[in-house]
Amino acid sequence: MHAWLCEQPTGVDALVWKELPTPRPGPGEVLIEIKAASLNFPDLLIVQNLYQTKPPLPFVPGSEYAGVVVEVGSEVKKIKVGQNVACLSGTGGFATHVIAAEDQCMQLPEGFGHVDAAAFIMTYATSWHALMDRAALKPGETVLVLGAAGGVGTAAIQIAKAEGAKVIAAASTDEKCELCKSIGADVTINYTTHSVPTAFRDALKAATNGKGPDVVYDPVGGEFAEPTFRSIAWKGRYLVVGFAGGPIPSLPLNLPLLKGASIVGVFWGGFAKTEPEANERMMGELVKLYGQGKIKPVIDSTLPLSELKNAYAQMGTRSVKGKLVMVN
Repeated sequence: MHAWLCEQPTGVDALVWKELPTPRPGPGEVLIEIKAASLNFPDLLIVQNLYQTKPPLPFVPGSEYAGVVVEVGSEVKKIKVGQNVACLSGTGGFATHVIAAEDQCMQLPEGFGHVDAAAFIMTYATSWHALMDRAALKPGETVLVLGAAGGVGTAAIQIAKAEGAKVIAAASTDEKCELCKSIGADVTINYTTHSVPTAFRDALKAATNGKGPDVVYDPVGGEFAEPTFRSIAWKGRYLVVGFAGGPIPSLPLNLPLLKGASIVGVFWGGFAKTEPEANERMMGELVKLYGQGKIKPVIDSTLPLSELKNAYAQMGTRSVKGKLVMVN
């Protein structure tokens, strides 16, 4: 097998393409021939030693991937050789083969392609857990999605629309705003042209008839957090999903008091570990929505695995719409 190896987490340039022995699966494990692997924001952080999880060196980056099972270990109960699966294991995806635990694998139904599957679990599980579990989104409510043209943002738009919500999508360019409209957003706000906090808040007021959004989905953080929270509706729920924009914002605690609003943390990984049965039911609902055509990953582009460093460079510029997927 071959893999992109991170021997020192000093950045993307330190990754090297190496031939390695193909591993054999142990008890409860499967060997997967990888067909597609997507890039997620943690994949950028982990090779710079900036992610909260720091795997032992050396490691193969690539948290999310899909492929074909080519060998199973003892004690594997459900998965068979030849089955198509998608996995989110944190590392190992930027390679030709990988070992994964059986319980990390999602079996793919007929018609669920590898490229879509490799871009599915992290973004849709995060967004469903945020909107449906943590915010208890109701039909007819208004959701504001920040960073709406990214992987989790596009997933959040689709899930919110599937649940009967009105969606306001905020993105950094007119092109990204058009993408958001094409997948269901009712209103878009270009926060580059509304970069002054008062202009952004005025746009939110206009889009909600002065009420403000009931739910804010924020994977960005940074400078728009406070003006957004100041615009939230009474009893609104502000979902803290991540900080792709850089700085972790600080919010004055009088704001949730005055708004009767909640600041709600979203950590899907913790949910999946502590509530595995609920997580399995959620994934079943998401696969059903995919089969009904109500959700589908937005793929910016697919690139050969050999162009991984180029893909990382694109992700670093924040120009990507949806997900980048590497293919073998």
